[in-house]
Amino acid sequence: MKVFVTGVAGQLGHDVMNELAKRGYEGVGSDIAPAYAGVQDGSLVTKMPYEPLDITNAAAVEDVLNRVKPDVIVHCAAWTAVDLAEDEDKRDKVFAINARGTENIAKVCKQINAKMVYISTDYVFDGQGTEPWKPDCKDYKPLNVYGQSKLEGELAVSGLLEKYFIVRIAWVFGLNGKNFIKTMLNVGRTHDSVRVVNDQIGTPTYTYDLSRLLVDMIETEKYGYYHATNEGGFISWFDFTKEIYRQAGLSTVVNSVTTAEYGLSKAARPFNSRLDKSKLVEAGFKPLPTWQDALSRYLKEINFG
Repeated sequence: MKVFVTGVAGQLGHDVMNELAKRGYEGVGSDIAPAYAGVQDGSLVTKMPYEPLDITNAAAVEDVLNRVKPDVIVHCAAWTAVDLAEDEDKRDKVFAINARGTENIAKVCKQINAKMVYISTDYVFDGQGTEPWKPDCKDYKPLNVYGQSKLEGELAVSGLLEKYFIVRIAWVFGLNGKNFIKTMLNVGRTHDSVRVVNDQIGTPTYTYDLSRLLVDMIETEKYGYYHATNEGGFISWFDFTKEIYRQAGLSTVVNSVTTAEYGLSKAARPFNSRLDKSKLVEAGFKPLPTWQDALSRYLKEINFG
């Protein structure tokens, strides 16, 4: 099985490539840089084939994918800077990447009869209430530009293809790039206290664990919408920060505030990011480990544990 992975310089794409290598699959990585520009950690992703690709260029997408002829495309590339997406001068680029770029890939998937995995987000929902969102729920009401762009990507995939996995995730952390844990560790080392919101509820997703699940999925034909985060229960960002500092051995005081009291974000954030993952088990997939365990392994991975 040959698998083309977009966004390999990001957190998830990097780990998907390594998981493919572990299982002996042929992985071809892709990103916008002329050469692989992710973390140089000695892992197998740096030794695998790489194709520079601007997914917003439809002709380039068609040319590269027809030349590579993958059996599966795992589409991890995305604009993920949620607050920056709200800027007027950035919106066209956000939609060009997350919506039209995804559509470009889906169109070629159809041409070459490849399976497609599209990584989406809890932000396609309005984040109200307290009930976990079901993967097949169609009550879409994105609160911000990022969420709307990712929803349009979802609709392009589901509208064009039959052989697709749309996998929604939340609160992502991995080795490559920025994430909440790295930010909180930096703050914890330089400040005595930190304010963190207590009214946005969800579950973290470790890209190392998610990559295993995604490769499990592409080995099957159990297509459709899924939700995938780590197990371990629903928490707030405040709860998550306290556990980060506890495991990291930092004494930084974590002060609980509401989103309104925090008041720094340009983009509206969902209060309810609870994702119902029961469909994974129903389809025979192994759930991800607990987020507490994932955090422990991640801190070791970044040499903080």
